[in-house]
Amino acid sequence: MEARGGPEVLRYGEIAAPPVGAGQVRVAVKAVALNHLDLWVRKGVASPKLALPHILGCDIAGVVESVGAGVEGVGPGDAVVLNPGVSCGRCERCLSGQDNLCPEYQILGEHRWGGYAELVTVPAANVLPKPANLSWLEAAAIPLTFLTAWQMVVDKLQVRPGEDVLVMAAGSGVSVAAIQIAKLYGARVIATASSEAKLAQARALGADEAVNYTRPDWFKEVRQLTGGKGADAVVDHTGAQYWEGVIKATAWGGRISLVGASSGYEATTPLSHIFYRQLSIFGSTMASKSRLFPILRWVSQGRLRPVVGATLPLDQAAEAHRLLEARQVFGKVVLQVG
Repeated sequence: MEARGGPEVLRYGEIAAPPVGAGQVRVAVKAVALNHLDLWVRKGVASPKLALPHILGCDIAGVVESVGAGVEGVGPGDAVVLNPGVSCGRCERCLSGQDNLCPEYQILGEHRWGGYAELVTVPAANVLPKPANLSWLEAAAIPLTFLTAWQMVVDKLQVRPGEDVLVMAAGSGVSVAAIQIAKLYGARVIATASSEAKLAQARALGADEAVNYTRPDWFKEVRQLTGGKGADAVVDHTGAQYWEGVIKATAWGGRISLVGASSGYEATTPLSHIFYRQLSIFGSTMASKSRLFPILRWVSQGRLRPVVGATLPLDQAAEAHRLLEARQVFGKVVLQVG
């Protein structure tokens, strides 16, 4: 990426290989999945002061090419998945397992060079074995979205068996993961999407009910599906356009976890609903690096699975951005590299 703007600012070309320092691992990238974060960085909405040129790409799977001094437990030839969150590893937050609250926290592809490349260098702490039952494309579709959904469903919302969980925009990578994780924890899942095709795919993924959120008063359908109660917990990243509906779809004493704002940041919040109905709203970004370990175990057992909606070669990254931006894909858009 050589400038801020539309997909046309993405350039395919040669650049020097990243060096490998002490405690680092250099990985030959096999596949890298897109996230909406890629779009926001490209446009300058996220990290607007980032130095250019920049390499995007948070979700990476590949083969270890070389390791730096002091690295143990991983070596050349290992098939790996990269954890996208990078932290200092020595502060109070990091040592308490809250590394995504580290003052020096960075995300691959946003704050430092990512995986739209043949090679990427990361700290050894960010390297985990790739589940043997996954292709490279599937493995790249896991890290950021499943980590994000795990923190929302498990750590923030603390979803319990039998609860009604509303998952907004079911076709997104985060929501694909959230539907599965909520089902894993025994919830009844109500998914929303913008088309009948996506609603059918959400049901196939495990959603118990599905609602088209482009319809007026869609939140009333959610309340009807819950006997008038509303959702006990909500996974949301749809932004200003749907925020009031999300609040009205939530049960008294319900919880909302918010991880993005795809339709805009400036939302109207009816405060009477928050205090009178005693709603809890949790902001959420990423998750502790430790959470990728149980996620990959569940994936290895087939209890969680990535969904790859479209695959393109690396030199068509601009077209991949257009696909993601147009919301034409259910699941992840993945670039094939090696």
